[in-house]
This record gives sequence, C-alpha cells and structure tokens, in this order.
Amino acid sequence: MNEDRPFLGVILMLAFCVLAPLGDSIAKLLGGTIALGFLIFVRFGVQAIILIPLTVLGGTGFGLPKGLLGWILLRTVLHMMGIGLMFSALQFLPLADALAIAFVMPFIMLLLGFFVMGEEVGPQRLGACAVGFVGTLLVIQPNFAEVGYPALLPLGVAVVFALFMMVTRKVARALDPIKLQAISGVQAVVILMVVFAVFPAVMGDLSGGLPLSTWVLLAALGALGTLAHLFMTWSLRFAPASTLAPMQYLEIPFGTAIGWLVFSDLPNGLAAVGICITVAAGLYIILREQRLAKLMQDKPAEA
Repeated sequence: MNEDRPFLGVILMLAFCVLAPLGDSIAKLLGGTIALGFLIFVRFGVQAIILIPLTVLGGTGFGLPKGLLGWILLRTVLHMMGIGLMFSALQFLPLADALAIAFVMPFIMLLLGFFVMGEEVGPQRLGACAVGFVGTLLVIQPNFAEVGYPALLPLGVAVVFALFMMVTRKVARALDPIKLQAISGVQAVVILMVVFAVFPAVMGDLSGGLPLSTWVLLAALGALGTLAHLFMTWSLRFAPASTLAPMQYLEIPFGTAIGWLVFSDLPNGLAAVGICITVAAGLYIILREQRLAKLMQDKPAEA
C-alpha cells in the first residue's frame, strides 16, 4: 500500500490540469484539417500503444472478472462520445468557455444520483446545482448568440462524462486503472475500424498523406490525453480525493491561459462571470462533501 504523500499527489494533479487542456488545444488546432473520426482513432490508438506494454510489464494480464466486459465496452463507447463531442465543441468555442461549460458535470452527477439512483441530496446541494447551472448559462449565452447550437455541445460532454464516471465507479474497483484503459483503447480502435470499414468517409481523405508536423501533433494528442488520465489516477494513490478534488477546477484557468497563448481567445465579461459562478458552486459542493464526510468519521460509533 502506498503511503500518503500529499505534495506528490498535488504535483501529479497539477500535471493533469495542464496536460488535459494542452491536449484539447491540439485537437482544436487539428480539427479544421483532420476528420473527427481520425482524431478519435489516433487518440485511442496511442492510448493502446502506450498502455498495452505497461499492462504486460505489470503482470496483471488481460483477463477480466465475469460480467465486466459489457460494462467496460459501455464505458469505452461513452468515453469516445465524450471526446468526440468535446473535440467538436472546440471547433466553435474558445477553449476556456468549452471547459467551463463541461464543468457542469459534477452537478449533473449529483442530480443523476438523486433522480436515478435514489441517493440522498439535501436542499443546499440542490441549491448549489441551481447556482452552477446559472453560471453555465452565463457562459453559454454569448457563445450561443455567436455560433448557435454548437455552444450546447459541452453540455453533451458533461452529460456523457457524468454517465462515464458512474460506469467507471462500477468497474474501477475490480481492475487496475492501467489495464482498464489499455482494454478501452483496444476496444475503441476495433470499434472505429469497423465504423471506418462501413463508412469510410468518417476517416476523412488521407489519400494525399499528412505532413510530418501533423503526425507529431496527432501523436502528442494521444499521448497527452493518455498521460493526463494516468497522472490523475496516480495522484489519487498519494493524496486523498478530498484534497485533490478542488484542484481539478485549476483546469479552467490553465485552459484560459493556453487558449490565450495559442488562439488569442479570452472569455468575454459575461462568460467570465459565469465561469467564476460555476467554479464557486462546484467548490462549495466539494467542500461541503468534505465537511460532511469528516463529521461522519468523527461521529462515535453507536453501540
């Protein structure tokens, strides 16, 4: 068992918060010239190439507990859908705005837990969800006025990834995370190869070949996405989730900085206010959950 090393955990989570929007920025750069289907294929193909050897070296093998293959396949499909929606959104929206809208996901997970799974959710958390949605609408409004319905794509990202996280909870306890991601990478590649065989136009026109610089960016896209996920997973081995959860919101300011440096994009005044409201509501929920968890731990056991 790993000892708690909070500083290392924080550093790894910071790495995730930088690498994830960097990967998104590459997708935004390439999205104008490379077909979406091929971008997703490369993203998961590189994931498989990186993680299959790590799984073999780890000695865990590729065997699965009974009944998990279907759940892992569902998780893979949701992951592909979420990434596809995000890559599509980035062709229309500034990086920071797309990230901020997608960060409505914690509120959606809370509501799914309440309405679908019957989990207890008090009025304060529901109120925080309402405030978070208001903040998200403030980010959506100016983008919707400018680009129309594509401004809603990050909401689709949030819904899909909320479902993705719920499925991940079901399978993650039974599998090593590297093994799980390696299997998902292979599944995604197989699915996309079948799709390309039936609908070759989804791959785009690659008959003229691609320049070396584009291949380098494509490889970087897959590597950054894979490493970002691993850094986040590894961070949880060295620091408690309660310490790391608020830090995930640092992805928004990092995304804002990267969007400004690469694309000269900055959120306008209304969107900036909405981002602040969304982050504040999300942090409120996280901090309140931490406080409630501590109270439950401190409560003496009943005889």
